Amino acid sequence: MLLIIHIVMMTLFIVLGSVFMSGKGAWLIAGYNTSSAYEKSETDEKALCRFMGKSMFLLAACWIPICLSAVIDKMWLLWAGLGLFFIAVIVIVIYANTGNRFIK
Repeated sequence: MLLIIHIVMMTLFIVLGSVFMSGKGAWLIAGYNTSSAYEKSETDEKALCRFMGKSMFLLAACWIPICLSAVIDKMWLLWAGLGLFFIAVIVIVIYANTGNRFIK
């Protein structure tokens, strides 16, 4: 049962990554979704979506050790996967919010 939940989570990240990589789904990005019309017009939506797509694929890859931990019953794989996942999230948030990377 636990393995199914992990596979569903990984699949969710892969599907979201595919949606974002196609340049669609910007309305799913919370910061972009809540910004004003002026801020949206100043943002490179395609670049933001591509970045979020790559980020979702990275998060799906971080979930692989978590899935493996359910298969071979090794707790250290769970903790390693969760550590990778949280480090990736922190790096993604810092990278996305610094440097004006998504300004037209």
